[in-house]
Amino acid sequence: MEKLITAVAVIILLGACGNGRHTYKEYVHEDTTAKQLLQGIWLNMDDEDVAFRVEGDTIYYPDSISQPVYFQIVNDTIVLHGAQLTKYPIERQSANFLQFRNQGDEVVKLTKSENSEDRLAFTTRRSVILNQRQLIKRDTVVIFSNQRYHGYEQVNPTTYKVIKSTVNEDGFAVDNIYYDNIVNLTIYRGADRLYSSDFRKTDFAAFVPEGYLSQSILSDISFQKIDAEGLHYEAAVCIPDSPLSYIVSLTIGFDGQKKMRTAY
Repeated sequence: MEKLITAVAVIILLGACGNGRHTYKEYVHEDTTAKQLLQGIWLNMDDEDVAFRVEGDTIYYPDSISQPVYFQIVNDTIVLHGAQLTKYPIERQSANFLQFRNQGDEVVKLTKSENSEDRLAFTTRRSVILNQRQLIKRDTVVIFSNQRYHGYEQVNPTTYKVIKSTVNEDGFAVDNIYYDNIVNLTIYRGADRLYSSDFRKTDFAAFVPEGYLSQSILSDISFQKIDAEGLHYEAAVCIPDSPLSYIVSLTIGFDGQKKMRTAY
């Protein structure tokens, strides 16, 4: 593939988290000819599904959660600047064909779309919030030792971003954006308020590894039982779209004091 070497470019790596922006600067000779050839919508040749759209120096994905990513082409390699720097060696490239190797060292073959309707695949992009943007409310009434306890749990979606890095079907590293929740737990004994607090995932940091916590969401806090120790709840700290989760046992004693331990 012929090269047209241009002036030095400053690479700015997009931030990986909603509460901070990591900036990386490198000075490289970028292949602007190859980048120009990449402009447009590309289809996977295996199933003719839309893989991504390239506009300028940004790659856009058709699914609703994968975030656009800044990219360069340097030394016959596509370089994506997402939460992690990833590189994909180009094996063949023309105006209408692209062949590269993904992170699994598999050959990916794409062809440029000539159908204007393929642009519609990008018109329904939206942020996805756990619990489907719904404010979840539930209450539980239990009797113990002739006392009536009324517990309220409320899951409040927030705008706090959680980024989960993953690999899509075409082998590209993508950053999926989710939003964390704040859960309020309030308990009454008769007419008297026994306990009330807002919980965030950081409240469970002692029970969840740091690397896991950064990609997780406080999904829910749910009532389990009442006994001589108090009212027992379980807090679920989960990675979105994954079976991985940490369940933390939360006990509110009859004195209004909170105790937590790992459930499983």
